[in-house]
Amino acid sequence: MTDRTGTDNSKVKLGIWNGQAIVQSLEIRMLGLVLLLAVILSFSSEHFLTERNIFNILDQSVVIGIVAVGMTFVILTGGIDLSVGAVFGLTGIFLALFLQNMPIPVAIGLAVLAGAGIGLFSGVLVAVFGLAPFVVTLGVMAIGRSLSFIFSGQRSISGLPPNLDSIVYSTFLGIPANVLFLIGVYLIAWGYLTYTKGGRTIYAIGSNFEAARAAGLPTLFYSILPYMVSGALAAVAVTFSLAQVMSADPLAGNGLELDAIAAVVIGGASLYGGRGSIIGTLLGVLIMVMIRNGLNLMGVSPFWQGTAIGSIIIVALLAERVINWRSRQN
Repeated sequence: MTDRTGTDNSKVKLGIWNGQAIVQSLEIRMLGLVLLLAVILSFSSEHFLTERNIFNILDQSVVIGIVAVGMTFVILTGGIDLSVGAVFGLTGIFLALFLQNMPIPVAIGLAVLAGAGIGLFSGVLVAVFGLAPFVVTLGVMAIGRSLSFIFSGQRSISGLPPNLDSIVYSTFLGIPANVLFLIGVYLIAWGYLTYTKGGRTIYAIGSNFEAARAAGLPTLFYSILPYMVSGALAAVAVTFSLAQVMSADPLAGNGLELDAIAAVVIGGASLYGGRGSIIGTLLGVLIMVMIRNGLNLMGVSPFWQGTAIGSIIIVALLAERVINWRSRQN
């Protein structure tokens, strides 16, 4: 009997099935945590559950949510992408420069291709030359930040086309266009990872790379693809950011990679690969954004918010580790 990757290798199948069972159980607990947070924060601030604030939470989830999808693909293979923040900033500068002489769709398409190209560069170094993802993407991050300052002339670029903001502020059935796009990205990514051979191969690579390769799966291509997806989605995310602030900053996206990694891990993904889900990532993004939003409504100083969020992340991960350990003991 074969699974959707087309392999009958028992190690691959067992790793994937066990990972899926763990993740599905975790998703239910994470959904419960989201609802619990909503209840707690609604008591902490009367403004939390207002329609305006709910849309504000969704709007704040767009950029980190899109980047976190690409990070999920990378982490599922057992890799890491520390360069997404720098790629976000660099492709934002590219987009601003392209928009000076090109139609908006063409400029956005070229920026996304540039992001995918940077991801291709990282992916080849990792998959073909066997370099450590941490080191490769750390180097790409440094290069990206440097090039952002070089191409921008060490300044923010403004004067973007006025109609660029329509990709954010247009609505359909009362829902902002950027939120609808975020939902679409998650639906596509969920469908790909759940129902396609490529998605199953990505899980197989992270679950047991040697078994996946021995089974004849195209491990090289699907080890590179996640980095391309990550780079392309970083460029997509910065498009929405530029449409809101109407300027490109070479420092844009600073620290974004840490937020994306945290959201994916909070959502149940394993940094060792082979375990995680798009639904879990979405819940992780919502948890992070809700915490930040709630702290802002309660008037907590921005200087303390990082400490609060970091502590909550560590406690959540420790609690999950204890729960998983107890479930294995039983």
